Amino acid sequence: MEDNSWRKSITLFLASQSLSLFGSSVVSFAIIWYITLETSSGIWVTAFTICSLVPQVVISLWAGVWADRYDRRNLIRLSDGLMALVTLGLAMVFWAGYQRLELLLAVSFFRSVCAGIQMPAVMAAFPQIVPMGKLTRVQGINQTITSVLMLLSPAVGGVVLGSLGIVWALLLDVITAFWAVVILSFITLARVDRSGATTSVITDLRQGIKYAFSDQLLKRLLIFYGIAFFLVTPAAFLTPLLVERIFGSDVWKLTANEMAWTLGSLVGGIFVSLRGEFKNKIFTISVSLICFGVSFAMLGLSTNFLLYLIIMGVAGIFMPVMATAETVLIQEKVETEMMGRVFSLLQIVTGSAMPFAILFFGPLADIVAIGSILFVSGALLAFTGIIFQITTKQYV
Repeated sequence: MEDNSWRKSITLFLASQSLSLFGSSVVSFAIIWYITLETSSGIWVTAFTICSLVPQVVISLWAGVWADRYDRRNLIRLSDGLMALVTLGLAMVFWAGYQRLELLLAVSFFRSVCAGIQMPAVMAAFPQIVPMGKLTRVQGINQTITSVLMLLSPAVGGVVLGSLGIVWALLLDVITAFWAVVILSFITLARVDRSGATTSVITDLRQGIKYAFSDQLLKRLLIFYGIAFFLVTPAAFLTPLLVERIFGSDVWKLTANEMAWTLGSLVGGIFVSLRGEFKNKIFTISVSLICFGVSFAMLGLSTNFLLYLIIMGVAGIFMPVMATAETVLIQEKVETEMMGRVFSLLQIVTGSAMPFAILFFGPLADIVAIGSILFVSGALLAFTGIIFQITTKQYV
């Protein structure tokens, strides 16, 4: 008889992480909007973006080692708990009337560090809970939940910030983090068996890098993902500016631009959860990259806003498809004791590519038409997908 006890565990795990993600997303939107409304300064917005993204990339160097060395459940609970504690402290300080923007940046920096510790542990925990044959379906459900939360969190963040203020938005995250930690306490994860003698963190880190780059499939995945996320950057960051320049600066148009992608991602997540499995994950990733590239190139050529939104929605469908195929590919292939380090390397590659890319594409957007940038980067992205399929398929 099939053991279905894992279903209860993964349900609790997804509930816990969904609460954590929802609270964190609401706070992120509330903080960026609060800073925008208070300063109308691009410098402050840039400072918040750096504090929110860069620390988690840097800490990932060590976070993967910790995820392979220590109890992953405790790492997740510790990260959520520390984020909640610091956020509660910020809420109390703001409530007392000491409302300094520097404090928001400091807390965002700390929260980013905790998020960087949490992510490899979360991704590495899935194979400990879910049978290998069920990973794709579960990841599809996870992607669907994430898309729904990405639809809800901006609205909730806006309502709470507009009607109750920044303090209550912070407290909402404290509440969701508290319940996320409580729910996670009902799950038991087996301790990861480590072969060999205990080594230093630096040695473990070197072993993880050597392990990933000595495997031809993992090496190509990391390299091509770095290239792909560099080329995705114009579509990720410059499309709002494209909409403003080509279709007008109405707020509803900028909102529709974001919602079209998110709705597409929701459809893609549902598709993955219903399908349940991708037998050829390399081919799935390649097709997704090609479809991204073609879609982004078409966005650059669009002159009708409705057509633009349709293309954006179609492109969004392939994000959960690609993310699920890539995640499950790693979860199925990589040894449990190396899982955290491999996922942390992937986070470093993808998290570093976009900041570097925007330093190039951002200034370029003031010289070259954004439509042309999207067309060229999209064409190169589609070409990247083709080369990935040709050079990687033999390593599956």
